Amino acid sequence: MVKLRDLDPSASPLDYYGSELRRLREAAGLSQSQLGSCVFVTASLIGQVETTRRVPTRDFSERVDAALGTDGLFSRLVGLVLRSQLPTWFQPFAEMEARAAYLSTYQAQLVYGLLQTEEYARAVLATGAPSQLGDLVAARMERQRILERESPPLMLVILDEAVLHRPVGGDDVMRNQLNHLLTMTERRWVGLQVLPYSAGEHAAMAGSFTALRFDDDPEVIYTEDLISGHMTANAGTIREAARRYANLQAAALSEADSAELISRVMEEKYGDQSGPARRPMA
Repeated sequence: MVKLRDLDPSASPLDYYGSELRRLREAAGLSQSQLGSCVFVTASLIGQVETTRRVPTRDFSERVDAALGTDGLFSRLVGLVLRSQLPTWFQPFAEMEARAAYLSTYQAQLVYGLLQTEEYARAVLATGAPSQLGDLVAARMERQRILERESPPLMLVILDEAVLHRPVGGDDVMRNQLNHLLTMTERRWVGLQVLPYSAGEHAAMAGSFTALRFDDDPEVIYTEDLISGHMTANAGTIREAARRYANLQAAALSEADSAELISRVMEEKYGDQSGPARRPMA
């Protein structure tokens, strides 16, 4: 049994979540063991969440809401909790991303975070050898909930062809990831293009960047370096980013041709090779 300790609800979203879980559990007259039985977890896990030693999941939060009749309180709080697990330097961008009405991004190395599968995200995040890998993966998956909103943001994505060929996580992970990209292109508010190797030198040789537009706030441009991220609303930077993105769109394959290339790479590079030999890619 985890020893209870006093929490400062204002210290962090996780502290607030833990203190509210304890308060409402006790108000319902339930022990940690009894609540654990209701939501199919151990009493120890309930205690760990209440004392911030464990980050709650969305599934856990939804089951707690049902057990305690809290009208979605913990399901709402868990989004803030998971976002707080992101690197401190990344949190401002994640908050802006969640409010964006339109985003456009060019990615030179990896699939954009909002389009990553859980297995792909885990492989990417593991490269930094974090101590709380599971929490970081959950936080990345939580970011993707904006795509399920009633009015999701318009999202235009350009991936360098290298992204398709880099075997992150192995063949199975890549096959599932590329298939997920194809599935996402079926949504009318998602546009996906691939910048082919044949484009040669291009307008974003310096690296990836993302533009976020809002209904009522100024547009921002986001870039990353090795250890941090940077956002700016500088008008000159906004214009230059828009010019470069337009050039990238013109150099990239059409959405239909991009989907065809993704499908071909998925089958010929990451498909099941135990069957008949496949014709090599042109």
